[in-house]
Amino acid sequence: MVRLGVMGVGRVGGEVAYLAASLGIVDDLVLYDCAAPLLHAQVLDLQHTGLPTEISTNKMEFRDADICVFVAGMPRNPSVKTRADLIRSNLPVAQECGSMLEGFSGILITVTNPVDFNNYYLHKKTGLPREHCIGFGGQLDSARFALALRERQITGFPFVVGEHGEHQVPLFSTLSQPVPYPVRDDILAEIRGASMEVIRGKGGTVFGPALHIIHLIRAVADDNRDLVSCSSVLEGEYGASGCSLGIPARIGRNGILGIEEWDLDEWEQEKMDGAAQFVGDLCRRIDP
Repeated sequence: MVRLGVMGVGRVGGEVAYLAASLGIVDDLVLYDCAAPLLHAQVLDLQHTGLPTEISTNKMEFRDADICVFVAGMPRNPSVKTRADLIRSNLPVAQECGSMLEGFSGILITVTNPVDFNNYYLHKKTGLPREHCIGFGGQLDSARFALALRERQITGFPFVVGEHGEHQVPLFSTLSQPVPYPVRDDILAEIRGASMEVIRGKGGTVFGPALHIIHLIRAVADDNRDLVSCSSVLEGEYGASGCSLGIPARIGRNGILGIEEWDLDEWEQEKMDGAAQFVGDLCRRIDP
């Protein structure tokens, strides 16, 4: 039996709840949203599928969830230049949802932007072990990186680390052929702006985030031990600490089972150092 909690059941959160139930990954759902009419409507819509999934809206039951997805808050829109600009709007939401996690001992998946900052904040607020706090974003960035590579007929293993934002770091050293720095810079600029094209056209990204979040939930629920790019609270890995940053990690029932430290080339290391500096500066806002 797997109980999934979803904090924030808007477009992405609602889709995650539906997919997790319809694919049979979870047996029970605990749902929350500050917009009561939306929450009620989403519960009814799920019930009308006829799926046998039990659904609760009792906030006290988040503590009993095996996996909880934090996806509440203001999404990025065309007026929001970077994900980091959402701190002021979404920190109060993280504070509220973090309070609901008192006594929670499961695996927390943070989706709300800025995801690296929020993952670090919730680790601090809840007292959950860092292995239980997984920040989402790297899988989506890696998929966008893969698309950019295919369009250029470049083959290899597409993987993005660093910040889920302007300071993301696509890894070119894992590819099957050298990629000149000017081409790297072009690809980096392209994947940085990939989400905004979707946001301008339909108001927000849904399919990509929801599917990759489901893959992450399944990796935990089924103890798959998949290697994914996710944000993890670092304690010296990649030369960074006091922040959460995208890295290669094995994901299973106990969350982050291990972080793999890959050798980065000069271009990648410079970008990774910049990501650590940027996110670290954000996270120091909440450190005592």
